Amino acid sequence: MRRLGAAALLAVLALVLLPGVAHAWTPGTHIYLGESVLANLASSVTAGGPPLLAGNGKDETHLLVVATAERGLCGAFNSSIVRLAREHIARLQDQGKTVKILCVGKKGFEQLRRQYERNIIEVIELRGVKQMGFDNADEIGKKIIRMFEEGDFDVATLFFSRFKSVIAQIPTAQQLIPAQIPSNENAPPVEGPQASYEYEPGQDEILSTLLPRNISVQVFRALLENAASEQGARMSAMDNATRNAGDMIKKQTTIYNRSRQAMITKELIEIISGAEAL
Repeated sequence: MRRLGAAALLAVLALVLLPGVAHAWTPGTHIYLGESVLANLASSVTAGGPPLLAGNGKDETHLLVVATAERGLCGAFNSSIVRLAREHIARLQDQGKTVKILCVGKKGFEQLRRQYERNIIEVIELRGVKQMGFDNADEIGKKIIRMFEEGDFDVATLFFSRFKSVIAQIPTAQQLIPAQIPSNENAPPVEGPQASYEYEPGQDEILSTLLPRNISVQVFRALLENAASEQGARMSAMDNATRNAGDMIKKQTTIYNRSRQAMITKELIEIISGAEAL
């Protein structure tokens, strides 16, 4: 019976968990249809608009929501997100902006506090969450909206890792407030005639309900993308660690065998030399 090392066990665990989290969020046509409705509504707004869409007219205080994992041993997954956030922070500080950081995940906090401890306003840990649900994201989304309504910041940006494949995860920065509505050019083609929307009640009333929901949905997508990216990165990292450990064992075994053979050869030479001397 073959025994698995710790790295191999973590790789197997990540392989088991990956399909569930990877398929929990699949950006299909219905997602783009929802964004299409939001984009259609936003484009029809003339002057002003809801603050979550148009902002408060200022660009002085920035809130950075940095979402990382609760655990390590997943390669450069956490550090790549933190690196992108640090670059954004440095750029904002060079422009004289005020930066506030909301950490979602323990690992991001541990890395950012070394340099930006004074900028961190809160840490949200999800270690006890076994199955990521919309309620977890909705709580974070409502917290962000409440801080915006209280005037704690002007612009909010979410940092996470977008899942592309098991071996490729892309650190991503997405602006939440003011909302950046995606254009319909990036949406997948929809068969049949294009929809024409009529809104009842008014568009402003619909946006006032839809925009807060959209923030929670974007946070939820980021958390699920992170979960899939984390397991993919962990599987790759532990697979590499197992392979490197195997190569090291083979190398050390070869060195040991050569040393042992040299010692045996030396002892035989000594015995033969002694016998000839007699």
